[in-house]
Amino acid sequence: MSSTTATDLSALTGTYTIDPSHSRIGFVARHAMVTKVRGSFNEFTGSFRADGDDPSNSSAELSIQAASIDTRNEDRDGHLRSNDFFAMEEHPELRFVSTAIERVTETEFRVTGDLTIRGTTQPVTLDLEFTGSAVDPWGDTRVGFEGSTEVNRKDWGLHWNAALDAGGVLVSEKVTLEFEISATKDA
Repeated sequence: MSSTTATDLSALTGTYTIDPSHSRIGFVARHAMVTKVRGSFNEFTGSFRADGDDPSNSSAELSIQAASIDTRNEDRDGHLRSNDFFAMEEHPELRFVSTAIERVTETEFRVTGDLTIRGTTQPVTLDLEFTGSAVDPWGDTRVGFEGSTEVNRKDWGLHWNAALDAGGVLVSEKVTLEFEISATKDA
């Protein structure tokens, strides 16, 4: 198995398909002001065009199925799929389309794009770290990226909440979106 160093990104120029079985699209939100609830989306597709010589010529897109939300609690997942949150019957897909990609350091990239949830589109910026590349046992060039960003869910119309007797609310407005991406280069 061969691998590519971060400084050798020109060799990675090409189009890639995200491998959902080796990737995670997740989120973290504070619950009841005392703990964090983690979840993920189990069904998504995505691809990106990487220009190793000039990352500003790169682009990415991601489509997430709202119904695939998984917080390990079926009642909570059902509530998140409802009109109180994702309204998946009317808006079955969350979508991200990049508008700019810039290289910040040897291994860090800033990806700016439009995130659409519940039919509302807002700009977001996430910092991704290039975690490496390798040729896997099947001869595919595979690359990895990890990163996150914090958003305010109310910006996308996710306003539902419940007041707590001791003060505060049940669900935080701020949510951290997490990305662990493994992708293979298209032939």
